[in-house]
Amino acid sequence: MFKYMKRQSTSDNIYDFIVLTLSLVLLFIVVYPLWFVIIASFSDSRLVNVGQVWLWPRGFTLLGYERVFADARIWLGYRNTVFYTIAGTSISLLFTLPAAYALSRKDFPGRNLFMMFFVFTMFFGGGLIPTFLTVSNFGLLNTIWVLLIPFSVSVYQLIISRTFFSSNIPLELLEAAKMDGCSNTRFFVQVVLPLSKAIVAVIALYNAVGQWNQFFLSLIYVRNRDLIPLQMVLREILLENRLWDERISESHAEFQWAAEIMKYSLIIVATVPVMCFYPFIQKYFAKGVMIGSVKG
Repeated sequence: MFKYMKRQSTSDNIYDFIVLTLSLVLLFIVVYPLWFVIIASFSDSRLVNVGQVWLWPRGFTLLGYERVFADARIWLGYRNTVFYTIAGTSISLLFTLPAAYALSRKDFPGRNLFMMFFVFTMFFGGGLIPTFLTVSNFGLLNTIWVLLIPFSVSVYQLIISRTFFSSNIPLELLEAAKMDGCSNTRFFVQVVLPLSKAIVAVIALYNAVGQWNQFFLSLIYVRNRDLIPLQMVLREILLENRLWDERISESHAEFQWAAEIMKYSLIIVATVPVMCFYPFIQKYFAKGVMIGSVKG
């Protein structure tokens, strides 16, 4: 078979070499910081600080992870983040998909006007202070709902879903269903959603990753320590550079050493779920980008 294959020219070989080299360089730039955080979390932080940790852990220790998991606030942050991720993703799907399907229907009156209002919010916003006052007037401050409802719909995701529905759900299918006595609601639930698993997965994953990583909303709208997500806990540790367990008596040098190693351990603890889950869902992210870019 190989003798029938067309031999590449010298310019093609040079091009392939350049592309491969650039790809390897970019891969190293993206992967190495993550790998460094992983090995640093298992290494002696004094060796990390003096630059002796490059590719493999040195001075192997689990002290950082022991201190992290010994603090109850880590588990509280995990619990809150898991709840916000599941509930926030569900609410976002509940609001986004029906709205996108309605806007994709050509027989929906005023759909272009509604779409114009949605797109307008992508370019012009009320600002942080008016938004804060609005949220406060609705009585949502310091509640779990402030992280779930006011910011549950993304116009970008709405446009992607609308494009998918208008391109992949033919009008003839709706007409055939109506001839059998199917209502619009039943058609959406029993026909449209089963045929739209790809876009449902895309929107769900966008929201799940966003909810898992978000801390800005809780920073602005939440003061109750029992409601803060895991990323807020991580942020406090990284910024304040202190240990949580104040009952431990240590010298200043040892205190700094333990605080440094906890930073790396906290980063790993906070990102491991997404790191383990993302490789299996990356193809859906790529498909979502293509839906929005090819058929705008």
